[in-house]
Amino acid sequence: MSSSVKFTLNHEQDTQHFAQILSQHVHSGIIYLIGDLGAGKTTFTRYFLQNLGHQGSVKSPTYTLVEPYTIQGKEIFHFDLYRLNDPYELELMGIRDYLDTPDALFLFEWPSKGGDEIPKPDIVIDIQKSEDELTRFVTLTTASDALSQTLQEQLNGA
Repeated sequence: MSSSVKFTLNHEQDTQHFAQILSQHVHSGIIYLIGDLGAGKTTFTRYFLQNLGHQGSVKSPTYTLVEPYTIQGKEIFHFDLYRLNDPYELELMGIRDYLDTPDALFLFEWPSKGGDEIPKPDIVIDIQKSEDELTRFVTLTTASDALSQTLQEQLNGA
């Protein structure tokens, strides 16, 4: 059974706050980031990695497919599958080597393009733009009721 938390991001500072809260609770596993171009997936990832302790820039891996990070001894891999033509390309680039990294954190933008080559998520973050494209509506889905409850309290003040 999965549970979802819905909330609104009205400003980039809200995205930063959301990333800060999630980074306190999630340090390994698979996160899917879903949303149209410009929805804020990479912006969220930048703040998330910075809150985990990353110093320096966070590049979108649109052309490289993956950007690896080592943050405080922790392996983190940020994938952007937008330009992927066939999920099998992931096999050819050696995705198994990445996925075999113990206790790592994986963030996948455009996970639908990965097909069966990528593992099922522990968390799905769906970011949708409002009509005026200023506000973001986020639905975070997880199998962890405890995480869902914590996020509900911290993001929505429930």
